[in-house]
Amino acid sequence: MVITPLVIADKSFQSRLIVGTGKYPSHTVMAEAHAASGADMVTVAVRRVNVTDRSKESLLDYIDQSRIFILPNTAGCFTADDAIRTARLGREVGLSNWVKLEVIGDERTLFPDNVALLEATRVLVREGFIVLPYTNDDPVICRKLEEAGAAAVMPLGAPIGSGLGIQNPNNIRIIREQARVPVIVDAGVGTASDAAIAMELGADGVLMNTAIALASDPVAMATAMKLAVEAGRLAYLSGRIPRRSHASASSPVEGMVTTGAGSRGSHTHG
Repeated sequence: MVITPLVIADKSFQSRLIVGTGKYPSHTVMAEAHAASGADMVTVAVRRVNVTDRSKESLLDYIDQSRIFILPNTAGCFTADDAIRTARLGREVGLSNWVKLEVIGDERTLFPDNVALLEATRVLVREGFIVLPYTNDDPVICRKLEEAGAAAVMPLGAPIGSGLGIQNPNNIRIIREQARVPVIVDAGVGTASDAAIAMELGADGVLMNTAIALASDPVAMATAMKLAVEAGRLAYLSGRIPRRSHASASSPVEGMVTTGAGSRGSHTHG
């Protein structure tokens, strides 16, 4: 079975893993982790990029832009107006007309402000941006963001940087069932099994940063995440067996010759 590319708006991506650029021990380690992840899209906070003096060293210097697409994000924005201005700045300095749209509503939990997020999405879509909004794992707000013109929806698996994994798997499943745009699980992944679960639920992709950047060995973890996303997608497409409350022998017992008067049949598991 061939895993098809991830298509968002007018672009096709071979990898369904999207990675970030923050929290790494160094830019060099970041570049090595990006290569190991196989990702062909990375997200960069507009506010972390030196846009006034490009002659100075920048994290952009460590991103292989010949093969990696840069997705600007509005991290650190707490109002719709601030997020809109940041997205415009990213486009003006030549980063992209794509934006991972973040409008944070609570400084401690970093949960999104979905009212402001929806407002900012509508404005930026009208201005020609390809908007990928980061939001709660709420099927209703995801539907409204899609109706507002979002090119993908990015529900969280758990709070940013928490490493808790997918907290509401049924919500992710519902979002995927009703969405007509790609669903990218964003935030909360802690290890490879979390990424695989997200993909097995039907997510079209996974975005992560902390789980790789703060791992003891970021490059090795990036490799693990690459394999987990691929395995989870393949498992989803393959169709898992139904869950049962009782055992089901893997070898058929019909027609088998039994021995002994008290035999009750085979317990063969194959």
